[in-house]
Amino acid sequence: MYRPGVHLVIMGCGRVGSLLAHRLDEAGHSVAVVDQDPGAFRRLGDDFGGATVKGIGFDRETLERAGIQKAHGFAAVSSGDNTNILAARVARETYGVDHVVARIYDPRRAEVYQRLGIPTVATVSWTAGQIMRGLLPQGALEEYRDPSGVVVLCEMRLDESWYGDRVLEIEEITGARIAFVTRLGLGIVPGRDTILQTGDILHVLCASDQRDQIADTLAAPRSRAEQAGAP
Repeated sequence: MYRPGVHLVIMGCGRVGSLLAHRLDEAGHSVAVVDQDPGAFRRLGDDFGGATVKGIGFDRETLERAGIQKAHGFAAVSSGDNTNILAARVARETYGVDHVVARIYDPRRAEVYQRLGIPTVATVSWTAGQIMRGLLPQGALEEYRDPSGVVVLCEMRLDESWYGDRVLEIEEITGARIAFVTRLGLGIVPGRDTILQTGDILHVLCASDQRDQIADTLAAPRSRAEQAGAP
């Protein structure tokens, strides 16, 4: 699971940005919200414990006032594609922020920026929970649990050493069943010989009592998983 208490910067205080800010604040993280319109901060309410910074989200001075130098993650969720992607690139390329997510309205642009290594989420599939996964990608995000509570479907992130492996090999090593894969924002049902590509997100079916162990295995380097054996 992700460690609590990291610093996160959100650009854009609309409905999505304010919801995301509240969720992260309630989870115990340090949060700074950036917006050009100071009136937008009213959406945060009086119970928001983070910081608000008035300014342009891709301006370095603004970002530094928001604490970008110490940020674990940066989410660009304003209403403009160009602004979001420019701010995301500044956070990634200028300040070296590891976890950067940009909200993109145009799905064609989203695919291009995914290929450049900047995770993007199109509005048709966007939720605050998905953005949180981009900022805090460790662990398993439960998507479905059967009525008995025995079987769960979880979204799981991979250590980069797993990319290039076949789905069949991953299932044999982890003991998990891969239900489907999200690739460039689209879901695909993999065959046993499907090879995972960089950026793929796995959606894994498993017993609920094995979920955390499988998530830890996939989050670790592949060589360590082979040495330890399947869960």
